Amino acid sequence: MVSGRTLFDLADELELRVPTSCSRNGACHECIVEVKSGMEALSPRSAAEAFLSGPYRLACQAVVCDASHPVEFALLRRHPQILTDTEARACELDPAVSRAGNRVCYEGEPIDEFRGHVCGAAVDAGTTTAVVNLVDLETGVTVGSSAFENPQRFGGSDVMHRISYDSGPFRGEMHKAIVNGVNHELRVMCERLGITRHEIYELVVTGNSTMRDLFFGLDVQCIGQRPYRSSVERAWRAGERPHTALLGEAHTLGLWMHPCGRVYGPPLVASHVGADTAAALAAIDVESRNEIFMLVDAGTNTEVVLGHAGRLVCASGPAGPAFEGGGVRFGMPGVSGAIESLGWNGAGFDHRVIGGGAPQGMCGSGLIDLLAELRRHGRMSARGVFAGGAREIAVAPEAGISLSRADVSNLAQAKSANYCAQYILMRHYGIGPADIQKLYLAGGFVNYLDVRNAVEIGFLAPVPEERVVKIGNASLEGGREMLLERRKRRTIERVAQAIEHVELETVPDFFEIFVEGCLFDRIF
Repeated sequence: MVSGRTLFDLADELELRVPTSCSRNGACHECIVEVKSGMEALSPRSAAEAFLSGPYRLACQAVVCDASHPVEFALLRRHPQILTDTEARACELDPAVSRAGNRVCYEGEPIDEFRGHVCGAAVDAGTTTAVVNLVDLETGVTVGSSAFENPQRFGGSDVMHRISYDSGPFRGEMHKAIVNGVNHELRVMCERLGITRHEIYELVVTGNSTMRDLFFGLDVQCIGQRPYRSSVERAWRAGERPHTALLGEAHTLGLWMHPCGRVYGPPLVASHVGADTAAALAAIDVESRNEIFMLVDAGTNTEVVLGHAGRLVCASGPAGPAFEGGGVRFGMPGVSGAIESLGWNGAGFDHRVIGGGAPQGMCGSGLIDLLAELRRHGRMSARGVFAGGAREIAVAPEAGISLSRADVSNLAQAKSANYCAQYILMRHYGIGPADIQKLYLAGGFVNYLDVRNAVEIGFLAPVPEERVVKIGNASLEGGREMLLERRKRRTIERVAQAIEHVELETVPDFFEIFVEGCLFDRIF
């Protein structure tokens, strides 16, 4: 390590791809890195880094001042495994963008001459992970796909912290971070595919209420205050809007696409139940579901929808990031190096690592396996107490990976948020797990979890396993379908308005239910 060089220079030497679009002068704020150790060896924060705190720096501004101290840093743009088994269903091709001869039209109005491709993009802006699909609007084929960790992490790991950050002196940085992230992925895909930015004419962006509104650059402060409603939802309830869907202009939002392009944000359902849930409902053709189903989209903010086409109820639970890499010492998202599944062999844990190689931590599906195995083999009580009074259990000792009592406490609370949303909705609806004909598991790590293990620790309702359907990133699939089929937009805008929202924290015995939900047992 040489003094006087920036972390960006070091990344170049290591052949790490650090995004930038400002020639490394600190203007674009794309090159954020997390300094794991050695912060004291770096220069003080520059004026361009004033919006950052804690372990975060701009790689182009952080200069090594003391080469005798090693510096360890990580990109905020690790690429998680993409849910490749999400079913891409056939659509009735009727996009808002179409071609008439040599003209490209938006809703029938010419906006460009045909350049060789007519493309759109579906974006799922999750709290932890974002995914971008590039779609040929004339064939409906997804021609490129990319997933990356949401670069808004410097503002907090959950929506409430990001709302607080965005309400402070650096309002707009959250919007800039996610837009820059999407732009970077679009550039890389287009370079690989020989497509220009001017051939991307529409983008559909899904995400929970906070993530969607941050993408559109809206003030999200009211989502963090009771009754936790977006400014868009408040306007709709006041009769000032026909629905809660959004339509923006690409050039206004700073997106790397045709300047006359449009950006559609599917409707919000209610409170923290956002456009990602609406898109997931579109992906399962909710309007045709006459049997009772439950949709569980588990993540940093878990959303649950229960019912049938005639009556739907929903709720959200602030699960936090414990199952997605936060609040657990060796927790991490589902990226290369994460233990995604494991089992007890009598002497230790056999495990499988994403991408192979040595484990670096554990993602959500691996953590659920671990908790279930500890319970199954008597090494942990239902209350999360380790056998023999141990404070820590070795999981992968060769890599120094373990699980602590503090980790278990955080996981118990995250699990309980999922439990409360499912249990309270079923009670409100007047049914039990046996009455649910389909349990749809959407998004994130639930696509990879072992359902039996999840039921055993009370993470999922004990619906008969043959009725459980993993639908992958349904939010992204729903976004793709709304990109290709305008009817889907109209349908889900109508359906979203009729869903009854249950505020969990207002339920009289919510605290008692939450405490019960912290038990690692079949508690439904």
